[in-house]
Amino acid sequence: MGTLFTLVWRATAESLIMVFASTLFSLILGLPIGILLCVTAPEAQGGIVPKPVLNNILGRIVNVLRSFPFIILMILLFPLSRIIVGTSIGTKATIVPLSIAAAPFVARIIETAIKEVSPGVIQAARSMGSTTFQIIKKVLIPEAMPALVSGVTLTIINLIGYSAMAGAIGGGGLGDLAIRYGYQRFRPDVMLASVVVILVLVEVVQLVGNKISARMMARR
Repeated sequence: MGTLFTLVWRATAESLIMVFASTLFSLILGLPIGILLCVTAPEAQGGIVPKPVLNNILGRIVNVLRSFPFIILMILLFPLSRIIVGTSIGTKATIVPLSIAAAPFVARIIETAIKEVSPGVIQAARSMGSTTFQIIKKVLIPEAMPALVSGVTLTIINLIGYSAMAGAIGGGGLGDLAIRYGYQRFRPDVMLASVVVILVLVEVVQLVGNKISARMMARR
């Protein structure tokens, strides 16, 4: 039991590192893209600086990246992982494709959340002479924050699933534990423990995300 606990504990720590690091990097990549998608949308769709051509090109790039199956994307990004972290296997290497895979998803979540902001609030900010940057920083993001928190929660849950999937090709974490120690070594107890931990992580993340979002809504 002690060995099983040690294995699961180490794999859980690896999964948490992968998930939260890739969440941070995907937000860094996806947030500006999502804001740009929203701001440059045609005026009829609420864009405050309409640039239909740029919006269309950016939207298509995001859609293409979102359509890539994660396993294939991870294999394609092996060379990039090797350049950035010096290896293409393990926890550190998996953060690179996880971040890139989640960034388009984050961008769409950001775009959708910001588009839910009331046009009246934006018009009021404009009438007071606010610049585009000020509208984004002081109006759009704060007003969309509850929806953004829900979107980040969904992103983390998806990344937990992606990180487990990455174990199939040496990504480390709970997925790797379930495959190498559970499936290949005929250890159903290891597989069961891995699945239970993944389910618990998802439930905890969802619960915390819902509570934070609800509190933000209550303060508005």
